[in-house]
Amino acid sequence: MNTITFEKKNVKMVAHRGVSGLETENTCAAFVAAGNRSYYAIETDVYITPDGKYPVFHDPTTLRLTGVDKVVSECTLEELQSLPLFDMEEGVFRTDLKIATMIDYIRICKRYGKKAVLELKPQMTTEQIKGIIDAIKELDYLDEVIFISFWDNVVKVRELLPNQKLQALARTCDEEYIQNLIKYRIDLDIYFRSVTKELVDVLHKNNLEINCWTVDQPEDAERLVELGVDYITTNILE
Repeated sequence: MNTITFEKKNVKMVAHRGVSGLETENTCAAFVAAGNRSYYAIETDVYITPDGKYPVFHDPTTLRLTGVDKVVSECTLEELQSLPLFDMEEGVFRTDLKIATMIDYIRICKRYGKKAVLELKPQMTTEQIKGIIDAIKELDYLDEVIFISFWDNVVKVRELLPNQKLQALARTCDEEYIQNLIKYRIDLDIYFRSVTKELVDVLHKNNLEINCWTVDQPEDAERLVELGVDYITTNILE
């Protein structure tokens, strides 16, 4: 097993939930796999537990990766970490795989010199976002973090951090959305099939960057490179 290489030219590659084509997504194993490869950045998703901890996990429930159906945002970190994770195959476990924390993730990004592309997963209050920011500041890595989320969350981050790199998530992008990106100086992270040359050009004209998710076929990635995107987020390409 290995990543699939293609001619990426100057495009920055982002490991989606770590190298989740090789290791169970959003685990330390997946983050280290990305750290040991040529990725520019490692992406993950963060929740907040009732006890104020920061597990990294994508789905709202644990069912798909553990076989046990618990709501992530309603569990303590201890409860979440008591659930073993599948090792890339349902029903097959590995003793070192468990739900990681944002602190684990940031430390791995820092150790391997990778940008941290951190998605604020659920809708969060300004105070909750500030807690995440403060935790990353404690690790002295805030300057290397790109926050991504849907619109309400990224605007709250912009209010707290006027100069931080941010990317707004979108499936499609119309003129109104583009104008809001320009107004708040927020880059775009969009579903890859919605990317056009016209969209890339208007964002670049306004000094904004474009990331695209989630690209796993070399031919799709090569098309995006030719369109001039800045980042490609992927499970397996390198």
